[in-house]
Amino acid sequence: MSAPTLARPSAPVPAAGREELERLRVLPARHPGRWIATAVVAVLLAMVISSLVTNAQWGWDIVRQYLTWPSILSGVWGTIRLTVAAAVIGFGLGTVLALMRLSRSPLLQSVAWLYIWVFRSVPLILQLLLWYNLAYLYPTLTAGIPFGPGFHEFETGNLVGKFGAAILGLGLSQAAYSAEIVRAGIIGVDQGQHEAAAALGIPRARQQVRIVLPQAMRTIVPTSVNEIIGLLKGTSVVYVLAYGELFYTVGVIYGRNLRVVPLLLVAAIWYLVLTTVLTIAQFYLERYYARGALRTLPPTPVQKARWSLLVAWARLRGAPVPASVPAGWASANRTTGHLLRRGSTPSSRDVGGLV
Repeated sequence: MSAPTLARPSAPVPAAGREELERLRVLPARHPGRWIATAVVAVLLAMVISSLVTNAQWGWDIVRQYLTWPSILSGVWGTIRLTVAAAVIGFGLGTVLALMRLSRSPLLQSVAWLYIWVFRSVPLILQLLLWYNLAYLYPTLTAGIPFGPGFHEFETGNLVGKFGAAILGLGLSQAAYSAEIVRAGIIGVDQGQHEAAAALGIPRARQQVRIVLPQAMRTIVPTSVNEIIGLLKGTSVVYVLAYGELFYTVGVIYGRNLRVVPLLLVAAIWYLVLTTVLTIAQFYLERYYARGALRTLPPTPVQKARWSLLVAWARLRGAPVPASVPAGWASANRTTGHLLRRGSTPSSRDVGGLV
């Protein structure tokens, strides 16, 4: 067996050759396709903005008038209530269904699979109407011992009104989709984590709650927030029950004043605002659950803005980039993904963003 060879140090560059290399002009790479695509998108964006500003048919004065109208704000609150309640029911029940599908009990597996199959197959609007007409099937609901005596009776019509039917329809339907999201996150955890927890003698329930689910959340969170955003917009289907959520309220108003487009813009703006809030929450949730998987966390928008301002100010003054800016952030080819190592400092050659 031959002995390993050692790499020899490279010969030093002669002084004359070094001076010749330093005199060479470094030209940046040209990207004509990028510039053409940027120009086309800029022109299209300018056309859209011009259309929104110059076309009086949009009725922006009416939009400003009704954007904070009391009945509109009441409809926004109704949408938020529906979304929060349905999300809590959907993901709470969905987690239980996911654990049932992963159970070793054939009965639990079968019941969970049947539930998911039924509620994913029936359209949401049909479920809402069925729950709203529950009193037709069961005029009264009895609390008591199963197959035994009852203790108290409730009038179904008083118990399941418009809000109750909306919550049942949205929440139980969402549970079917949430169950598959949670199950996918759990089975995505490395099998070695399950085996290590079992080798330590940790009970199976504690394994799921303290070891598996925290790791699965990194996969669950993005899809779950996407589902909640869909649920937020899906609350507009509740208009069939004449419940006062945002879309129904807007429909009532434009049915009276016939200003359809401006009122629809009011609803669109409020949906954009609520969706933006959920998107920001998604970023910070993903960042929180990425702590154990990433060497460094992705920068927050506030950090990005602060570092960009510090780099721009350093370039204007021709001064070195502050030490608080991570190494490589001043480079023009930086990525917007993860930072470098925690505690890293920029190179001493970073002056004004130039290396």
